[in-house]
Amino acid sequence: MATLNINGKIFKGNNVSICNGRVEIDGVDVTPEQKQITISVEGNVDRLEIDTCNKLNIAGSCGTVKSGSGDVKCGDVTGGVQTGSGDVQCQDVHGNVTTSSGDVSAGMVSGNVRTSSGDIQHY
Repeated sequence: MATLNINGKIFKGNNVSICNGRVEIDGVDVTPEQKQITISVEGNVDRLEIDTCNKLNIAGSCGTVKSGSGDVKCGDVTGGVQTGSGDVQCQDVHGNVTTSSGDVSAGMVSGNVRTSSGDIQHY
């Protein structure tokens, strides 16, 4: 179970969804009153799905990460990473990495890496 810091308020959960400005953790609405959303995750999270976020940092590993807009920075990903617009910076990815507009920096990637507009860097 991960510890999540959303705009300075602490939550615990495994599945995070941000859609149409609403924030849900394990099916519970925890939407902050502020319009800008900043998320820091300490620990592992099973699934992270957001449509937009100002800042996202996952200190642990993640099952699947999907972001409509925003940079993704995380540890290992056991599934895949997908973002519509934003950079992807992560450790090993055991699936695919896709971004329409952004750079990709990752360790080992088991699947494909795709970016329409950006650089790809493996370390």
